Amino acid sequence: MDDRQRITARLLRYVEIDSESLSEGDMASLLAKELSDLGLEVEIDGTASLTGSQTGNIIARLRGAEGWPLMFSAHMDTVKPGKGVRPRIKDGVVKSDGTTVLGADDKAGIAAILEALRLVKEKNIPHGTIEVVFSVCEEIGLRGAKHVDISGLQARMAFVLDSGGEVGDVVVQGPAQEKIEILVHGKESHAGVSPEKGISAIYLAAKAVSEMRLFRVDEETTANIGSIEGGGATNIIPALVRLTAEARSLDDRKLDAQVAHMRECFEKAVAGLEATVEFKHEKMYSAFKISEDSPPVKCAKAAAERLGFRGISVTSGGGSDTNIYNAKGLPAVNIGIAMHKAHTKEEFIAIDDLEKARDLVLAIIEEGRILT
Repeated sequence: MDDRQRITARLLRYVEIDSESLSEGDMASLLAKELSDLGLEVEIDGTASLTGSQTGNIIARLRGAEGWPLMFSAHMDTVKPGKGVRPRIKDGVVKSDGTTVLGADDKAGIAAILEALRLVKEKNIPHGTIEVVFSVCEEIGLRGAKHVDISGLQARMAFVLDSGGEVGDVVVQGPAQEKIEILVHGKESHAGVSPEKGISAIYLAAKAVSEMRLFRVDEETTANIGSIEGGGATNIIPALVRLTAEARSLDDRKLDAQVAHMRECFEKAVAGLEATVEFKHEKMYSAFKISEDSPPVKCAKAAAERLGFRGISVTSGGGSDTNIYNAKGLPAVNIGIAMHKAHTKEEFIAIDDLEKARDLVLAIIEEGRILT
């Protein structure tokens, strides 16, 4: 097989392995073996009990003597529906059969990293120490990356292959996220006999949401109500409603203000009534903004330029393991690998872009070797 056939076969092999969040065991076993076969030192960390996954994160190292120690990262889990993926290739594009996601998010990133490492070994390409982290449970709150022990790594910068932008685009800023759960407690009553004695939790929730700033709040902030559950029979005034929501912002102060605003909307809705609200929120990850002069940005952009890619700096509205690594003190950027329509059954990636992602990893390795 030539290199194009090899990376295509690798991606197909990976996406056919079921690895929805919390069920990454089979994927981890395969990747650990393949990394070991390439001569890397491989460890599966002991964090499964902390994340709830079948397995820990994979930490691997290929020792080298030249240049900066680098880390490449991608996540092993996929969103649902991700079981029984049957990939199809048409006109140089890989898709699922339409009944599941493809899982290019983020198995395309994994394939690009593994193929680059294969070429480094086969062609004896000079390199510094290369570390690889394949995380679990990224799609359900970046759980795996949160438990990676950065102190055990030698890397001085990290490159996460998990962005849908053009290959070589560099995500230099990403938002913080708050996960929110709201319980609205009203008062149950018969809807036909004595509706005036009841207090509808559904009505109160609707009133609160109708007053809320949602969706694109400003150029840096978003918010959304993701689910509403409550009620039952039509002849009962519902006494309980549960809502889940989120807020994100590139600015921590704006995020705090948005969460406070959402809480206030619910508190106003129940004010003066025999009704209460429980408003719980949890910081899922912190925002990051990394300087254009930082080593990972300079290295990634030099690699993109070397290959003739545009390599522009971009801001993301989504979270990734990049947020966690930066919060832990390891300078990191997310790299575009041109996966499209992630988290949908229409997800796809072009084989040309898959090859470009592999070549970009190789170019970053070279730039890391000569970076001053």
